[in-house]
Amino acid sequence: MAVTTGSSPTFSNPSSSTNSLSTPPQLDTDDSLSPSSLVGEPCGMSSCGSDMGEEACKGMNCEIPVLGRSEPSIVSVRAFPEDESASVTTQPTITTTPVPVTADEAPAPVTPSHPPSLSFRLEAPEPTYPQLLNNPPASPIANQPHRISDDKDEESSVPKSFDRSDFKHCHKDHKEFLHDDEKDFEGVRRMHKFTLYETATRFYIVGSDLLDSRFRILKIDRTAEIGDLSITEDEVVYTREETAKLLATIEDGNISTGGLKQKCPFWGLLGFIRFTGPYYMLLITKRSIVAMIGGHYVYQIDSTELVPLTAGMAPKKPERNSEEARFVSILGNLDLTRSFYFSYSYDITRTLQHNIIRQREALGKGLAKPGDHDYNDMFAWNHYLLEPAKSHMRNAYDWCMPIVHGYVDQAAISVYGRVIYITVIARRSRYFAGARFLKRGANDLGYVANDVETEQIVSEMLTTSFHAPMKNLYSNPNYTSYVQHRGSIPLFWTQKNDAATPKPPVEMNLVDPFFSAAALHFDDLFQRYGAPVIVLNLVKSRERTPRESILLKEFTQAINYLNQFLPAEKSIRYIAWDMSRASKSRDQDVIETLETIAENVLNTTGFFHNGLKPGNENESGYSLQNGVCRTNCIDCLDRTNAAQFVIGKRALGHQLHALGVISGTSIDYDTDAVNLFTHMYHDHGDTIAVQYAGSHLVNTMETYRKINQWTSHSRDMLESFKRYYNNSFLDGQRQEAYNLFLGNYIFAQGQPMLWDLSTDYYLHHADPRLLKRRRSYVKWWTPKNLVERSMPEIPPLSDELAARPYCHFDDYWLEYYRPKALSSFLKVFTYNLNSTLRYIPVKMTQTGRYDLSPFTVRSNHVDHHHAENAEKKAKVERDSETAEGRLKKITALHGWLPPQNGIAPPQPPPPPPRKSSTISVYPELSRGFSSPTKQHFSLGKDLMQIERRDMDQAIERSLNPVLGEEEAEEYKRYMSHPLNLPLVVTSELPEDADPDFVYFDYVNNASPEAAAGMTAKAEDVALYDEFVEVPENPLSVDETDREKKRYIAYQRWITTGNFKHLRNYVGSIRA
Repeated sequence: MAVTTGSSPTFSNPSSSTNSLSTPPQLDTDDSLSPSSLVGEPCGMSSCGSDMGEEACKGMNCEIPVLGRSEPSIVSVRAFPEDESASVTTQPTITTTPVPVTADEAPAPVTPSHPPSLSFRLEAPEPTYPQLLNNPPASPIANQPHRISDDKDEESSVPKSFDRSDFKHCHKDHKEFLHDDEKDFEGVRRMHKFTLYETATRFYIVGSDLLDSRFRILKIDRTAEIGDLSITEDEVVYTREETAKLLATIEDGNISTGGLKQKCPFWGLLGFIRFTGPYYMLLITKRSIVAMIGGHYVYQIDSTELVPLTAGMAPKKPERNSEEARFVSILGNLDLTRSFYFSYSYDITRTLQHNIIRQREALGKGLAKPGDHDYNDMFAWNHYLLEPAKSHMRNAYDWCMPIVHGYVDQAAISVYGRVIYITVIARRSRYFAGARFLKRGANDLGYVANDVETEQIVSEMLTTSFHAPMKNLYSNPNYTSYVQHRGSIPLFWTQKNDAATPKPPVEMNLVDPFFSAAALHFDDLFQRYGAPVIVLNLVKSRERTPRESILLKEFTQAINYLNQFLPAEKSIRYIAWDMSRASKSRDQDVIETLETIAENVLNTTGFFHNGLKPGNENESGYSLQNGVCRTNCIDCLDRTNAAQFVIGKRALGHQLHALGVISGTSIDYDTDAVNLFTHMYHDHGDTIAVQYAGSHLVNTMETYRKINQWTSHSRDMLESFKRYYNNSFLDGQRQEAYNLFLGNYIFAQGQPMLWDLSTDYYLHHADPRLLKRRRSYVKWWTPKNLVERSMPEIPPLSDELAARPYCHFDDYWLEYYRPKALSSFLKVFTYNLNSTLRYIPVKMTQTGRYDLSPFTVRSNHVDHHHAENAEKKAKVERDSETAEGRLKKITALHGWLPPQNGIAPPQPPPPPPRKSSTISVYPELSRGFSSPTKQHFSLGKDLMQIERRDMDQAIERSLNPVLGEEEAEEYKRYMSHPLNLPLVVTSELPEDADPDFVYFDYVNNASPEAAAGMTAKAEDVALYDEFVEVPENPLSVDETDREKKRYIAYQRWITTGNFKHLRNYVGSIRA
């Protein structure tokens, strides 16, 4: 195993035994290497500049010998003697040997006193993994411990600097090899590693490929005028030996000013940015692998560094309270280590369908690869930083790379040995980007807020690359993808951010009768995805205080207006559904409704399936996605993510069916595959929500599936509070960082500062003073955008291309398989990939009864909506069957049958009495009990028997009621009493009346004295006379009746329709 030192060796003075990483010593040279002796042919490095010294370099036409590949090495390693040792962090010293000026002179033989080998003293580290008990006996060679890296990836997250030692004399076990075969230099080679060196006046960037066999150099002038950027790109490809010679010569020419120092190694250059003073360059210093697509890795940025391009070995920081320092501080509010991704060889700014089509179009033209880069500026978040590089460099994308902001995740499904990769890529648009309440709706260019494109790639890893066997380039039928879109409602509306109002009202800033912003937005969707576009609008339709419903009405009018001009087959499909109201209703099933919508969407748009030819998918046929489903709610977060998950789940079923993994096109919930997919989409929704609203999802899939509602309620409340806090107090800082990094705000003399702007409205909208061509209100779309997508056919390759190896078209082999690089399974990304195998309990598989299929339902719980469906079906069945049928079902269940034909069936024998739970089972426990304790258990036993007997009697009485004679007579008298009542009441006694009945005594108890003493008031008598007096026309009402209460109440009812506040109304009428 190769032993890697703590850092790469640097040039050193031979009198020095150790090197310092902070201040590298000078290069030790003799007279033959002095600048005055290097006069000869012109310099072989076109970018050397004036770093060789005044005597050797005259402007850009210096006189350093041309470095040929056949020249002997200029440096050699001076090895440690056997009696010397160095720690793992100590670097070997370097000495130089004379080199003849002309090719005819032979180099002097060098006889080292010791063999050219390196000796290291390594301290024994603690093992980072559990030791196995059945390890074989260790060999004497293996007794030397090796240091194991803590990095989980195959390649460390922090890059190594360029090794400036002589490559031919390095230790033979070094992990990097120089390829002598010329075939290894064919094909695509991109720079993956970079090292930054500095002198007092220059920056030098040394870039190398994956094998560290080919190098290029970029020079940046640190003495340029403020506001100017001076970059010199050397297009010559050097070997390791030649690069070491160049760096040694540059260091020799700058001895008087401090020499050449290594500043830092890094993984990539994001670009250049300027505020009020000099330029800065932004470097990626740490990364981690997050996905692998077609043999190409996708990395996440873990650390960055901002390097000012100022002169001096120790550049000064901007003054503390200066404007420059404040701009740097604002840029620091944008955390580039969260959800920013890049790739060296795969264009993640485009969809898989677009990348495959573009590659096949280039092959159709006889090209090995497309001639120019086709990055999508909409998703390249460092587009503003790349502009200076593209204007000053010929091959800017060889050194710089675009980054996307969003979410990338990858997982594997294991289907009885078949490995299926699921990759989710979310790309956030840089146009009209910002925080939640600060960016709503659309701008006048048609770009909407929270615009995110989500792509799910499902591939079977039978082969890694995009190519099929028999040299069928970019025709691997094992790759499928599906794309969705989310974005704010494309209208001019805002919500004022107020800390005192958690839910601000919706304000329509501008009502455009021609819906120009919506027209531009949908035309852009047609250009990106084709037609038709399906709009799934999930905003609320009914509210107490209209907020979302206002947008629903306007958006519906916009769709209707735009559709009247489109061709019928290309019209916008509009689906409006109040998902929030449906989730709170017991009569609607949210998941079932979304599943129906998802199936219709998939049948309309289709999905991308790569292949050799069109037609039958079983014969490696391909299919394309034409159109997209655009989902939105008010925030495009919670409801949108749930709807996109259901659509993505349905698409996953279709993709697995196209790959021949499952026979159908649907997958059940609570299976290992869907659980894994649910976790991926949940993290996807959380990441998008944090970027836009500052908190995670409030309502997850568990909320809409009605699972664990009590446990998720507290979490939802916490996320709501976090979202409210971030929107109220932190969104302003994030918005300033976005505007500065994206180039929406550019400093200019005489213009207000970024922090002095009251609003950034004019930073995201077009300047109204600029004249622009007005689009047609009728023909608002571009005709070519409605043309159906098609896969270009690949003609037979020419003899020249057919003879080329695969690496000439695609360098996936170098990037993924890493030839001649020593690694281990524990560090390979695909080995540590999250998989459905982690859901399988190992103990249950040992019995052989556990189904290993990832499409088997595992959950023991029943979903709430499924339970509601079962309850509804049971209710329908109960309503449809007769009472007799229900009774039979009940009695059959319990073994009770009602009497048939007057004959009662024999009763089942009574169940045996229940034994005492303590005395009978454990009789030895009752021996020590006292008499009261035994009486207590005995009493409990008797009570249990009595309760059981009473329950049996109650059931028997309810099923077989029996009436006695007295009860039957009483019931008969009760039923016949209304029929015996006299219709006319008189004072005479009935003939069958009993004179001894108590009622008669009570009625005749009034004495004449008591009757004579009964008097009435005059008012009561008058009221009685008025009541019993019948007028001639009793239905007429005159003015005298107006003061009566019953007529006042009637008038109140006629006037207002109710009887409320009658007293106040009566008072007003009388007044």
